[in-house]
Amino acid sequence: MPLTPLRESIAQHVRDGQSVALEGFTHLIPFAAGHEIIRQGRRGLHLMRMTPDLIYDQMIGMGCAERLTFSWGGNPGVGSLHRLRDAIEHGWPQPLAITERTHAEMGVAYQAGAGGLPCGLMRHYGATDLDRSRDAPAATLSCPFSGEALLAVPALNPDVTILHAQQADREGNVLIRGILGAAREAALAARCVLVTVEAQVERLDAPLNASVLPHWLIAAVSVVPGGAHPSYAAGCYARDNRFYLEWDAISRERSRFQQWMRDNVLASTDHAQLLQQLGVAA
Repeated sequence: MPLTPLRESIAQHVRDGQSVALEGFTHLIPFAAGHEIIRQGRRGLHLMRMTPDLIYDQMIGMGCAERLTFSWGGNPGVGSLHRLRDAIEHGWPQPLAITERTHAEMGVAYQAGAGGLPCGLMRHYGATDLDRSRDAPAATLSCPFSGEALLAVPALNPDVTILHAQQADREGNVLIRGILGAAREAALAARCVLVTVEAQVERLDAPLNASVLPHWLIAAVSVVPGGAHPSYAAGCYARDNRFYLEWDAISRERSRFQQWMRDNVLASTDHAQLLQQLGVAA
């Protein structure tokens, strides 16, 4: 599989109004791809993610999204996502519709989508405020065999799933090491999969318990060193904790947020230049 520059990959495969999942759990969060979506001015997106953090805060604050399906959203270890909160509470920069689920429900929904099923099943435990106030479709039912209470969750099938990973080989097979989160299920559930990687190699160094996504699943691979920054990439670089702390102040006020995005994301032509501006070595 030939490599595709990230700019071309996003231009070709991500359209206004699509459902887009940028997955990655604590690490391998595809910041570079999210920034390219912002640069290209995509609008009306339905964003999906198990744990939206800073990249979704940036995409929402820059007007890319009109809907968010998620479980837990925040700046991990720091506090709120101020741009997400502003969109929900005050409709800035535009109203944001939300569908909030639990982590387990998101996982089951992706699994159902990956398996070609219309919904997924899980045990239905005690009712929570999500059950009482949700606008998310879900249905309780009794197991036909045991009579136990079950919850049916509609499948998630993103138009596009975008991941970051450590390696891709010459054929386009992709290696993911470390915590997977919902990355594998989101990829298998998607109609189109885009991947950024730290490096292309002749042969994947796939240790025990690593995951390999086959080349036939993937529409485009782009080599973007440091593409998960400020999150970490297991075995490649550490999490930039300082940036997560600084983002709380940057994103708290609309004007400062807009200025930072203009001076950094929009002013840079690609992720390498952005990292250079931020003083980060890829």
